[in-house]
Amino acid sequence: MALTIPAIELHTTHLVELGLTPERRLEAPREWQAVGWYARGAAPGQTGPAVLAGHLDSVDGPAVFHRLGGLRPGDRASVRRADGTSAEFTVYAVESHPKDAFPTDSVYEDTRQPELRLITCGGGFDAATGHYTDNVIVYARLAAEHDRQGTPSG
Repeated sequence: MALTIPAIELHTTHLVELGLTPERRLEAPREWQAVGWYARGAAPGQTGPAVLAGHLDSVDGPAVFHRLGGLRPGDRASVRRADGTSAEFTVYAVESHPKDAFPTDSVYEDTRQPELRLITCGGGFDAATGHYTDNVIVYARLAAEHDRQGTPSG
């Protein structure tokens, strides 16, 4: 798989599967430059929300989603799937929420169409805990699908 978001100059093929922690929260990718896909949910392009998460930064500098909060409605994100086909999504909302008020229902609830959720940290950095105070969540809807040759399908 690969994720490309031209508006923030992001292209990565470093995608990993994520599950839940014992507290039933989404795991974070272990590597700073990896994007994690919640494997128990929808795959990108399937009906429902496909959830992808990545880090904002690391002790060495910016991480894979360091510019995610700069996305705006109308921006595009494309996911190339393991079978060589791709799904292109259009951003319709970018939100920031305190971590203790994470909008679980709006992120994970079923949708009637394929959607994408991109999640990273945001807000202020709490030096006492070593974590950011907020989460940035990007919401996007399927705009197009392409076959292995890049030809629109469907």
